[in-house]
Amino acid sequence: MAQATPQATQPKKGILMSEAALKHVMALREKQGSDLCLRVGVRQGGCSGMSYMMDFEDPSRISEQDEVYDYDGFKVVCDRKSLLYLYGLMLDYSDALIGGGFQFTNPNASQTCGCGKSFGA
Repeated sequence: MAQATPQATQPKKGILMSEAALKHVMALREKQGSDLCLRVGVRQGGCSGMSYMMDFEDPSRISEQDEVYDYDGFKVVCDRKSLLYLYGLMLDYSDALIGGGFQFTNPNASQTCGCGKSFGA
């Protein structure tokens, strides 16, 4: 009887990205500069109390206080304080004419605003 070999499991990512979001971010990065990472976080403000933030950043700015998730060589970075509110976040992208752009599906949000760019926890 053949024994099943344990499969290597990839570490879970605290910030998830759909294929469409990753493709769009990579295209935007090419316009900015090829060696940038994506920083995702939260800040106070917005319709529901906290708003999402995303921006490209030089990898040299990654600190020990950051969690880094690798997507085939592309790094997504989140500070640990923001990660308390974002762990499990799914970042998606749609090119629909109405309602298109980046969409955040956050399992930690107790409420979200109509624009989808802010939330309450």
